[in-house]
Amino acid sequence: MDEGNTAAGSAPEISQMSFEQALAALEQIVQQLERGDVPLDQSISLYERGEALRAACQARLDAAQARIEKIVTGADGRASGTRPFDAES
Repeated sequence: MDEGNTAAGSAPEISQMSFEQALAALEQIVQQLERGDVPLDQSISLYERGEALRAACQARLDAAQARIEKIVTGADGRASGTRPFDAES
């Protein structure tokens, strides 16, 4: 009966989703909200899930960046320390 509520109601747990799945779900929510054809209550639920998905994606990106910062090698191929991922060489 409430077929439009499946995006937030029966969706998988965010913690169980891969980064790619979470990003795709977030993009789908954005599209639904941009169309503007969902009821207000469902829009609020979609927005809340979208914010949770955004936060989960950001946390995974931050963790990936931290891992990359740890991987720094010298000219000889040996680890020489760390530096921020986006720092100039």
